Amino acid sequence: MTESTPSGPAARPLLGPAEIRALAEQLGIRPTKTLGQNFVIDPNTIRRIIAAARLGEHETVLEVGPGLGSLTLGLLDAAEHVVAVEIDPPLAAQLPLTVERFRPELADRLHVLEQDALRVLELPAEPTALVANLPYNVAVPVLLHLLARFPSIRHGLVMVQEEVADRLAAPPGSKVYGVPSVKAAWYAEVTKAGTIGKNVFWPAPQIASGLVRFVRREQPVAEVDRELVFAAVDAAFAQRRKTLRAALAGWAGSAAAAGELLEAAGIDPGQRGEKLDVTAFARIAQAGAAAGLTAGARGA
Repeated sequence: MTESTPSGPAARPLLGPAEIRALAEQLGIRPTKTLGQNFVIDPNTIRRIIAAARLGEHETVLEVGPGLGSLTLGLLDAAEHVVAVEIDPPLAAQLPLTVERFRPELADRLHVLEQDALRVLELPAEPTALVANLPYNVAVPVLLHLLARFPSIRHGLVMVQEEVADRLAAPPGSKVYGVPSVKAAWYAEVTKAGTIGKNVFWPAPQIASGLVRFVRREQPVAEVDRELVFAAVDAAFAQRRKTLRAALAGWAGSAAAAGELLEAAGIDPGQRGEKLDVTAFARIAQAGAAAGLTAGARGA
């Protein structure tokens, strides 16, 4: 994979505080908590994100919540195409105009989709990477939805609240290991790629942000239903202080049935869910499927 070099994206001007605030004033926009909007106003942070994303020059990048276009310009410099999904109509309408102004020669590389990222089912091009400053209030659901819906996404880098970044990248046994950790691990190898301070945003959030890098991997256990795995994960962490035998009783039908499934999967029924990796949960689901369990409407 060919990575962007300093002579490319790093050498081109990006949006700073003055440009961001001028664009917002022009549109009559104030960032809203409802949409989880915190606009990046520091060009060096954008360069850092682009470098950490390790993009190849022929990639199609999916960006969620492009806002006023800070990251979008950097992505256009580094990749072949950018598909930007923006839920806010004024921002979605402005983004192509901003690109025409600051990167006119790259305008044909951008496609803007005015839509809720949680409801996106089709894209105009197959994305190979996801790079985004995700809206903080829906970051985990959006990430999991996009990884499930678009298997062409092979890697990516997302910025989320630091505590969410820690959860997504947490290993089994960690204090913050939980449902997001296991579900993200189903799709990819997930690592934390750094911390971003508050003052690079407008408005400044209450806490720092974290960068999360992921690389997609093969399904942990062959021929097992993801929704059944996720239903087991949800049940195990709904009462995380309980043993798996007790926590999975409702999911399996009874504590005795849960114990039998756990033993069939080679897992101690007295353990807690926080000690198991995604492969162990996949084995539990596999044992459940063999016993006739179905996921129903559960899973994500």
